[in-house]
Amino acid sequence: MDTNQDLNRPGIEIPAELRQQVTITTLERIYNWGRSNSMWPMMFGLACCAIEMICTAASRYDFSRFGMEVMRPSPRQADVMIVAGTVTKKMLPQIVRLYNQMSIPKYVVAMGSCASGGGPFKEGYNVVPGIDTYLPVDVYIAGCPPTPQALLNGLIALQNKVKNESMKETGWYSKEQAIDVPIPVLGPDVYDPRKIDLIYTETHKPEEVPGEETESEGESK
Repeated sequence: MDTNQDLNRPGIEIPAELRQQVTITTLERIYNWGRSNSMWPMMFGLACCAIEMICTAASRYDFSRFGMEVMRPSPRQADVMIVAGTVTKKMLPQIVRLYNQMSIPKYVVAMGSCASGGGPFKEGYNVVPGIDTYLPVDVYIAGCPPTPQALLNGLIALQNKVKNESMKETGWYSKEQAIDVPIPVLGPDVYDPRKIDLIYTETHKPEEVPGEETESEGESK
């Protein structure tokens, strides 16, 4: 990795003989550079994509080269959630709960077709059509399942996003208190608590009986 290329401030030329000893940068650049090279994924998997994630962490591909080898079993110590596999309605409340418990700033990677859009099980009665219905996704990785190279490419894309974040504009650094994502409710089906008013309105509409006129229609005639 060319550290100088990541840290040097554009527009300021450094003499060639000093480029390996001196770097002129900004606090934002060095802060984002440090965060992008020390991202800790959370250690959990959902389906077959998790096997590819494990392979990526093993010796052949070894994503510790990018500073991501510290996979944490505790959400309190992780800042990257790799949703690796099929998101079922039974697991969805637990996934959202883990996301709320993660440290801030935090990021979500949707690994594979199932996490991105439901995959081959999209029309299934027990599968959520994409984790982005409930959580904000930063990087989508295509494939069923994606190869370890594809996961590495997605993690590098996430690193580039972190390096380009602005401390003034990014919501993580706002003075306002962070709001947790409402945990979906699992019953006969799963629903988002944020849509409870819409659900109530739609389910309590008066039933229209064929052949009967409403008051408005009678008055208009």
